[in-house]
Amino acid sequence: MPIPDDVTGEEIDADVRQELLSLPKGLAEDVSRNLVMVARLIDEDPEGAYAYSKIALRLASRVAAVREAAGFAAYANQKYSEALAEFRAARRMTGNVDLWPVMADCERGLGRPEKALDMAGAPEVHKLDKAGQVEMRLVAAGARRDMGQLDAAIVTLQSPELASNSVQPWTARLRYAYADALLAAGREDEAREWFAKAVESDKDGSTDASDRLAELDGVEFVDALVEDEDEVEIEVVTEAEAEAEAEDEIEADTEDDDEDDEDDEDFDIVEAEQTKPVVEADDDDDAPRG
Repeated sequence: MPIPDDVTGEEIDADVRQELLSLPKGLAEDVSRNLVMVARLIDEDPEGAYAYSKIALRLASRVAAVREAAGFAAYANQKYSEALAEFRAARRMTGNVDLWPVMADCERGLGRPEKALDMAGAPEVHKLDKAGQVEMRLVAAGARRDMGQLDAAIVTLQSPELASNSVQPWTARLRYAYADALLAAGREDEAREWFAKAVESDKDGSTDASDRLAELDGVEFVDALVEDEDEVEIEVVTEAEAEAEAEDEIEADTEDDDEDDEDDEDFDIVEAEQTKPVVEADDDDDAPRG
């Protein structure tokens, strides 16, 4: 697959570059450029990211970073069995537990929520950093909901991280998941409160909490753009037609003025006749007699 010229491969993390040092220089560059494309496309074009990950995997399947990237690309395309296999391979190579939560979520995707819950209680969870532990809690709550255990899902999400007023990278998603679980359990007022809190902490728009909050408040968004062009009639007027129309308006105004002048003259004549002094003839009968 083609790769844009501006992609050099140097964009990848230093840790990944370090892993690729085990490869010949030319091969390492090809692999790194494909990994950059995976990272660029995985959110907006998951299928494209998956295609680039398969190329990188074919070139360097023994590199843990490549197996991990392939796992995330498969995960983004809901290929959970394939993603789980790649994550397991990467973990065997590195011994790292960072992928434990997403591996558990793959079990959910495969319809095995019980397995995800087992992983949530495994010793590996204690080796995760704070972000990983929160992620594991989210996965466990999701597994509870998969099993229809709404109250248990709510309790699973109740934690010091949820109650904290400090905003961390995971705060918005944790609050959103809690609000969504409350809403599913029919606790609408509480759900609204937590959706509002999620909005406050969601600075980068990682959730649709604002839309969910508006929906609860009964706010409907109407698209002002009319998609059907047949519903919009646009009258196109040429410059010549515009000038002719303007002249007609001027002429009409002139005629109206002439008619107004004539009416004024008639009115003056009638008014003059009405105001002319009336001379009465002397009545002989009333004259003094000598």
